Amino acid sequence: MLITRRVDFSASHVCASPAWSQERNRAVYGAEANPQGHGHNFILEVTLAGEPDPASGMVFDLKRLKEILHREVVEPFDHRFLNREVPPFDRVTPTLENMAVEIWRRLEPALDGRLHAVRLYEHEDLYVDYFGEGR
Repeated sequence: MLITRRVDFSASHVCASPAWSQERNRAVYGAEANPQGHGHNFILEVTLAGEPDPASGMVFDLKRLKEILHREVVEPFDHRFLNREVPPFDRVTPTLENMAVEIWRRLEPALDGRLHAVRLYEHEDLYVDYFGEGR
């Protein structure tokens, strides 16, 4: 069984590799490489997998899941300039893909082996799904 919880946060970022020239960053990332940054209202969906507990009927305590999402993602990311305020994005380009991997890394230890997928939306028509390494 799969269960998904959704949260949102607003953040700004610059898609640019610190190792590249401004010209190369513009060629690869286009307008997203603007050094002033730009913001998004991100939507995060986290899916857990497992069998419901016979006593509670739940795959995972949803109150606990909400607390974990807020502690590990919303609080550190919301209203932040990711490149300047949220490691590892001071040295890793905060693309949607890299953000999903980092969110997985932050959540996985707290979710008792039940983390199945991270879906992160940058726009309603653009999202990434991440299933952890090796899946």
